[in-house]
Amino acid sequence: MDKNGTIIIIEDDLDDQFLLEEVFNDLAFPNKRMYFMDGLSALEYLYSTSDRPFIIISDVNLPKLNGLELRNKIQTDAELSLRCIPYVYFTTALNHQAVIDAYSTSAQGFFVKPGAYEDIKATVKVIMDYWVKCAAPNNF
Repeated sequence: MDKNGTIIIIEDDLDDQFLLEEVFNDLAFPNKRMYFMDGLSALEYLYSTSDRPFIIISDVNLPKLNGLELRNKIQTDAELSLRCIPYVYFTTALNHQAVIDAYSTSAQGFFVKPGAYEDIKATVKVIMDYWVKCAAPNNF
């Protein structure tokens, strides 16, 4: 994890991408953001870059490679797992099995997308504030 690194956001809904970008701008986080429409394109990016992203914020329900499958691939790939990129879910897919599946892949958080802008902003702030303060093995 590089606290100055890119924030990877995997979200297939363009309206949600726009909304999240507004939230990050309002919160004034300086990190570059990259948006991916599906898990496969995000995985291809991670394999092709030497950058150390700060965090991955992923929806669960995604085309091509869903958020759970993507997390599993990152976790089981020796090179990618050594980057220690926090992986949190930010999704509307709230059901008991989705939460169990997320934590079975060692996700670092599962957050439900609120409906109101200010609530989304507050949730994103909590996520980001936590990871900004958190120590990781590769950020010393």
